[in-house]
Amino acid sequence: MIPFEDLLWVVFYAALAALVVAAVALGLLYGLRGRSVATQLVVVGAATVLATISGILVISFMMLLNEHDRSVVLAVVTSAGLVAMAVSVLLGRRLVAANRVLVEAVRADRFTPPPDAHLPAELAELSRELGAAYDRLAAAHEREQALEASRRELVAWVSHDLRTPLAGLRAMAEALEDGVVADQGTVQRYHERIRVEVERLTEMVDDLFELSRIHAGALRLSRRRVGLGDLVAEAVAGAEPLARAKGVRLRGDVREGLPVQVDTGELGRALRNLVVNAIRHTPSDGAVEIVGDVQDGEARLTVADACGGIPEADLPRVFDVAFRGEAARTPGGGAGLGLAIARGIVEAHAGRIGVANVGPGCRFEVRLPLHV
Repeated sequence: MIPFEDLLWVVFYAALAALVVAAVALGLLYGLRGRSVATQLVVVGAATVLATISGILVISFMMLLNEHDRSVVLAVVTSAGLVAMAVSVLLGRRLVAANRVLVEAVRADRFTPPPDAHLPAELAELSRELGAAYDRLAAAHEREQALEASRRELVAWVSHDLRTPLAGLRAMAEALEDGVVADQGTVQRYHERIRVEVERLTEMVDDLFELSRIHAGALRLSRRRVGLGDLVAEAVAGAEPLARAKGVRLRGDVREGLPVQVDTGELGRALRNLVVNAIRHTPSDGAVEIVGDVQDGEARLTVADACGGIPEADLPRVFDVAFRGEAARTPGGGAGLGLAIARGIVEAHAGRIGVANVGPGCRFEVRLPLHV
């Protein structure tokens, strides 16, 4: 029977020897921190075996084991250590191979996650996250390319739309200044035309400013509770002169007047853009109808026209900045900003906007959260 005091000393010296081995192993691992996982696993396996052997040697030196028992234990521990080292090497090689597969997938032109069966659980999870991150980056890159294309298209259209009225304004101003136009009727007509063109340019600059605020996230909404009927009535009243001049019948109908919490100025501008757009693309004797109702727990505003429809290929891009299809869906033939502004304002209200070909024309639909 080993005295309790001797047993405590055995435990103390064995622990001390194990701590020394652990310290050396940690130093090696720190020095090899940039090396392969396989190499570090070999160090871990060797440290485990050496810690065990050091404990056996301590027991042997304290005369608690005879020479025969010590030889047997050392042989068993050595065999177990060799097996552990072999397993560490195999595991390290598997990790290295799996990592190489993952690296090659990342270096490819398009990242394709390797099958999970070829990867350990942790690397399989990393592979899935890399795949998701790649998809997000690819989507962001596509959006960036689309925005850059829209920006170039916008610059081209705005440059063209500014140059044309400015050239006319310059010609009329020079004619008035040089006295080329003298009769009162022509002078009056030039003044009226100058005023019209200046108003058009002012609207274009206002649209550019509004769009820049939307894209910069600087659009500040002053919400208040308002009924759908009020929104429709204001849109009809604002567009009635244009509809009358064009010979288009304009109707407003509110089937349910539940309230919404919106910025009436901004949302009114979005709705006005849709209505003016519909009137300009509806032939004389056609009709434009604005309907307000509630559907699926949301407020819905629709603007239906008789434009003949939009080509199916153009429908997904109708709200893009500066997009102009075969028949431009822009109020006043401007720089292609009206529908883009409408979408930005609706989305700022946590709403949705869409368009579809229905009947003799198309129908724009705005959905907004109800305020009850």
